[in-house]
Amino acid sequence: MKDIEDVSGSFGVLETSGDAQTAVMRLKRGEASGELGNEHPGSLQVLFIIDGAVEAEIDGQRVLLQPGQSVIVPRGAPHRFSGASDRTAVTFNVYSPPFY
Repeated sequence: MKDIEDVSGSFGVLETSGDAQTAVMRLKRGEASGELGNEHPGSLQVLFIIDGAVEAEIDGQRVLLQPGQSVIVPRGAPHRFSGASDRTAVTFNVYSPPFY
C-alpha cells in the first residue's frame, strides 16, 4: 500500500496488479498532463479529483472537474487534463488494465 504523498513529482504510479493500476497526478494552473493526442489504446482511465480543479478534454468534449468529481476516459480516447485553479490539482487515477 502506498500513500499519494509518497509521489514527489507531478505523476507517479502507486500500485499495479494484473487487472488495475493506481496513480496520482498533480497539475498547477495551466499545466497539462500531456499533448491532446494522449491515448491508452488498451486501457480505460478513471480520474477522481481530490483537490483543486481540472479542465478535462476527452474525445472532443471539455468539462471542468471539481473535488469529489470523477470522469472515465474510454480506451483509446484522445484526452488531456489541465490545472484550472490557483490550488495545485491533485487527482487519483485508475487504469484498467495497467498502462504504465
